[in-house]
Amino acid sequence: MAEDIISVAGRFGRIVWSVAAGFAAVVAATLSGIGASGAVSLDAILSDTPPRELSAYGFFSDMAAHRPADGVVPFRLNTPLYSDGAVKMRFVFVPPGKQATYDANETLDFPVGTALVKTFAFPADYRAPGENLRIIETRLLLHRDDGWHALAYVWNDERTEATLKIAGAKVDIATIDAQGVPLSFTYAIPNKNQCKGCHDLGGAISPIGPKARNLNGDFAYSDEPANQLDRWAALGILAGAPAAAAAPAAPDFLDAAAPLDARARAWLDVNCAHCHRAEGPASNSGLFLTWGETEPVRYGVNKRPVAAGKGSGGRLFDIAPGDPDGSILLYRVDSVEPGVMMPELGRHLPDPAAVALLREWIAAMK
Repeated sequence: MAEDIISVAGRFGRIVWSVAAGFAAVVAATLSGIGASGAVSLDAILSDTPPRELSAYGFFSDMAAHRPADGVVPFRLNTPLYSDGAVKMRFVFVPPGKQATYDANETLDFPVGTALVKTFAFPADYRAPGENLRIIETRLLLHRDDGWHALAYVWNDERTEATLKIAGAKVDIATIDAQGVPLSFTYAIPNKNQCKGCHDLGGAISPIGPKARNLNGDFAYSDEPANQLDRWAALGILAGAPAAAAAPAAPDFLDAAAPLDARARAWLDVNCAHCHRAEGPASNSGLFLTWGETEPVRYGVNKRPVAAGKGSGGRLFDIAPGDPDGSILLYRVDSVEPGVMMPELGRHLPDPAAVALLREWIAAMK
């Protein structure tokens, strides 16, 4: 079974990152602007009893077209979190008259009333990735007076509405890969507790992706491509940010023109460091994978695991320089076995593009 999953993931991983260009062309009108007419409900965002239906928030002026309402700003991450190869559409809403505060290292400090909106979708055929897109779920992070709250809404087949699923759900995905081969797997929508498994920072739920280094890149807005940090500042939803050239920037991990070390560290930062950091759930491992970590042994180089066991696969070091196959980190990122695979939540398939990158990175170490 594991071999079958890996074979499927290999075909999937080779094509999923080619989706962006075709998908962007189809949804440019939807994602490139700041939204059409509509009113976001701050009451719904702040309510202790979340609406049963996604439409109650008013994030989209046209649900079927996924067109954002006024004040709902689309964005992208330089390197995104891998989620079984799903195509993702991201939006942020900051209440009128309020601003997020710039932070050079951590997630931007968003004000109460902020909503981070992320929709997950799969194309029917990766040879035409912008056509017949099946929207599966929209996840919300809502900032209320008592902190952030995570919710998942599952879309109906008509794309007219999404319904709250506190207990999560499983959805069968059937698509065609770039070689014309049928690809099927079960996609998991997390329950409320599982959301905290990844979004836990110091015991509280926190966003992962919208850090300055991962937003410091261009987005194809309707008027012109522009740097996202600069555009957010111009829109008045971000305060205290320097010019983009003076802000940190993580690369797209697939950008072969970027330094190999930076690409690998960017992928680990987004996919692993929300747990593997001093304030995270995996702090007791002693493995810290944040972008700003400068001590090689702390991000795994020649580091022995705190507790050797099933997850080590008999290997002695988290990263054995020059020996990818002898490195626990690569072994766990490549695995699909429960109790071994990392990240342990949010995926069922490995990310072959990341595995190839990490293999190259470790092999190049001296």
